[in-house]
Amino acid sequence: MKKRLGIGSRIQHTAYGKGVITNVDSRMYWVTFIEDGLETIPFDETIEVIEAAEDEVDTVSFYEVEKSLRSILKKWSDASEIVPIADKYKGGTLILKPKDVNLSDKEVPIDTFFHKIVMLRDRLRVMEQKINSSKNLDDLEKVDLQQYITRCYGSLTTFNVLFKNNSQHFKGDSSKK
Repeated sequence: MKKRLGIGSRIQHTAYGKGVITNVDSRMYWVTFIEDGLETIPFDETIEVIEAAEDEVDTVSFYEVEKSLRSILKKWSDASEIVPIADKYKGGTLILKPKDVNLSDKEVPIDTFFHKIVMLRDRLRVMEQKINSSKNLDDLEKVDLQQYITRCYGSLTTFNVLFKNNSQHFKGDSSKK
């Protein structure tokens, strides 16, 4: 593997002409060319080096690290993602009205109720991950417990109306078929 060029290296490209490397990520150089402006050049592309600068930069971008970390945390922790409530329910109130008129209504802020639903969903996901990674359960027990969790999701589909993004809805058995 040839040595990576650092930011500030001057190069000559057969199609774009002379340019300076202005950024480096895990797969390519970002080069500002005199004639053509900013272009990305894969590491394996043949270029003539006019003046090399040391590669003192980490070739993994902050965005890539952040994306990987977010994915790992989502998969293995009980940290919850930010889940927005549907705009029409923001700041609203959930009113529970008993059949008996002598009893008073119970009012709950919808935002509080929604937050509890999201926390329940997140805890079900963590339980799902713990079941799947368990060394003490055999495959049949894992499948059986997984079916219970799927049914729980199905029971919670009533609350999908509160979610702003469809991608964050509860999904039960019928959505997997």
